[in-house]
Amino acid sequence: MTSLVAQEAPAADSPPPARQVSPPRAHRRRRGERVAALWPLALSLLFLLLSSCAALAPLLRGNAWWWVCAAVGSVVLLSAAVFRRFGLPRPIAPVASGVVLVGTMTLLFGGGTGLFWIIPTPQTIGLFSGLIDSGGASIAQQSTPAEVTLGILFLLAGGTGLIAVLMDLLAVTLRWPALAAAGALVPLLVPGFIIDDGTDVAVLVVTAAAFLLVLRVDVSARRAREAARLAVGPGEPRVYRPERVRGRGRIGGTFVLGSVTIVAALILSTLAPALTSGGLVTARPGGLLFGSGVSPMINLGQDLRRPKAGPAFHYTSTGTEQPYFTLLTLDEVIGLTWTARIDGADVRNTVDDIPRPFGLDANVETVPASTSVVIEGVNSHWLPAPARATSIEGLTGRWYWDSRTRAIASVTANTLGQEYTVSSLELKPTAEQLRRSSTDYPASVLGNLQLPVDPPPIIEETARQVTAETTSNYDAAVAIQDYLRSSAFIYDTDAPVEDGYDGGGVDVIGVFLKEKRGYCVHFASAMAAMARTLGIPSRVSLGYLPGVKSQDLEQGLGQYNVDSHDLHAWPELYFVGIGWVRFEPTPGRGTVPNYEQAADVGTPTAAPGGAAATSAPGLSPDRLADDSALERGTTPQSVEASNLLAVLGFSALGLLLLLLPGVARRMLRRSRVRRIRSGGAGAGLAWIEVQHTSLDHGIPTPITDTPRAFAGRLERLGTLDPASTEALERVLLALERSRFDRSPVRADTLAADLTRVLRGLHGGASAGIRLRANFAPTSLFATLAAVLRGDRRARTIAP
Repeated sequence: MTSLVAQEAPAADSPPPARQVSPPRAHRRRRGERVAALWPLALSLLFLLLSSCAALAPLLRGNAWWWVCAAVGSVVLLSAAVFRRFGLPRPIAPVASGVVLVGTMTLLFGGGTGLFWIIPTPQTIGLFSGLIDSGGASIAQQSTPAEVTLGILFLLAGGTGLIAVLMDLLAVTLRWPALAAAGALVPLLVPGFIIDDGTDVAVLVVTAAAFLLVLRVDVSARRAREAARLAVGPGEPRVYRPERVRGRGRIGGTFVLGSVTIVAALILSTLAPALTSGGLVTARPGGLLFGSGVSPMINLGQDLRRPKAGPAFHYTSTGTEQPYFTLLTLDEVIGLTWTARIDGADVRNTVDDIPRPFGLDANVETVPASTSVVIEGVNSHWLPAPARATSIEGLTGRWYWDSRTRAIASVTANTLGQEYTVSSLELKPTAEQLRRSSTDYPASVLGNLQLPVDPPPIIEETARQVTAETTSNYDAAVAIQDYLRSSAFIYDTDAPVEDGYDGGGVDVIGVFLKEKRGYCVHFASAMAAMARTLGIPSRVSLGYLPGVKSQDLEQGLGQYNVDSHDLHAWPELYFVGIGWVRFEPTPGRGTVPNYEQAADVGTPTAAPGGAAATSAPGLSPDRLADDSALERGTTPQSVEASNLLAVLGFSALGLLLLLLPGVARRMLRRSRVRRIRSGGAGAGLAWIEVQHTSLDHGIPTPITDTPRAFAGRLERLGTLDPASTEALERVLLALERSRFDRSPVRADTLAADLTRVLRGLHGGASAGIRLRANFAPTSLFATLAAVLRGDRRARTIAP
């Protein structure tokens, strides 16, 4: 068979021909050079990402979190480079790296719930949802530097992975490396909005240098791609010496841009305002979390130290005593920090009908009360309400009560401007009932006995010393309360800040018990921690004191006004058969509850943590399980059904996205063959399909190639069998006749020859190339990219 390409002899005065490389080998070499050029870019992007993440160091304790983020970011960016190394099209590589991110997060945080440890299951999604909620709650309740809980670590790792995907998409897929810095700006800007010092200058300089490196590596990669596009062959032009460009050039421009970036980063760090000092939650007026009303425990002292109090709310009540208003209850110690174990919003827990507290014995006296509240200055997602609310009317928005702490919260609404009425129960246990309470605690409160590993020894030593003469949990609690309210301690909002032990962490409590100066946060958390060392479940509540009775006749003598200086923290201890009981250890603040009604000091009692009298109110064995669901009056319901639907939905969507390119390409091919067979199109469309199919199978189709030159390259590749080669020649001849000879061509013959060529190209490729051609057709993505660029030659594709 005659060759399809005529060879030209080199001119006599031409330079000595260099060693020629066969087109298949040349193509593989050029492709390898292009792929190799991407590795330095991936590594420079990784350097930029990790250096920017280091900006979060002042906000977090330790450095183990950085290594987790580094591992996740490395896996995502390097996996994208690996995918491209094996020929995955650029638009698909970010999607594949996103899949790798999901698998990595499942491996690290799925707790073994994933299929083969890396494929998410319904249990994995439920676990991830819980980690997101707990991470958000921990961020909202901690100061800086914050203890890195598992939830926070999950958010950090996931955020780093998403930023890595974004950077790879911008820098490699879209070839916009300058915009890749947008992802790095996220961790760089966070400290400027949280702490006074903002981002560390050294981190800014290193990150800016990393960004400069990304730009420089991209320049080198572009040059490598341009060099790789040079055609190789005896008849192809060769460049012997590049023309030198005068002026600053790409390298100079890169350095200028990098220098401007460094200067801008330094200026930004200096000017970025710190919206709050010492906490991860804004305390500015109008904030959506606590706003001008309250900050979490760690920042409550800042509100108390304000020189001028602002109005919070006013209320009237029918109760026998003025209530404490609870906002949030901190019932778990993570690391050294008190946090709230808040369940996600349960739509069943509507505030119009809140059940009676679970486990409350019938012989404990309760008095119904109604409290009407008008919010003036509290801007919070948690609602100020008396404890043991049974219903709330008049609220706007959707509000739910928490199954564990009974706190009232909303995901979408806030308290500002709300007017509502709370029906609640005043609890009036006697000292007799408290002394005889059992220590067979239900499972739902056992977590309220936990303390961090190796807490300061002074906490337990002081608790044991103060309660040495007591014989019941109640007497021990009263002894701790009396000790903290004694003249040995001084209420002072400034001393903790001046001496560096502000806040309510367990480590701070040890210092507070030595210094004996502090405010409500220190007294409340100290009593709660001391109670836990004695085996008494405890927690800390944040909210407001009852306020001051109005003397304004227009307002009504029954109205009480509460301002920001009434912010308060107090401990609650758990007694079986009674529930959570408030105590007041802060000297000079609040009112000490009187439980000595009908007290009988001669009644036999049990030692703290010991067995109680058999006649004490308590829980039967079948009520010792987790009572959070029983408190709602329902049985625990599995969420696997809804999670399964979510998994199936996302899986179907992911499968559709994976199959869509291949399906679209196959439909386009069939449509072209059908048009050719029906006579609606001719050899021109057939040749376009040959080029597109070649491109799908990794064979470049430069627009500089004539049809005969391209056909010759296909022949020399050796992938076509003889029958397919002959069919290719007939398609080529039909194309040339259509251009120079208007004689008709049999449509059915042309369609059959085209089908034979397409089968030959597909059958002669390796299994990996065939798989890529079926599910990630390069020609389809190249066509779409050309259309988006407005290229009129979109039908003729060049890599």
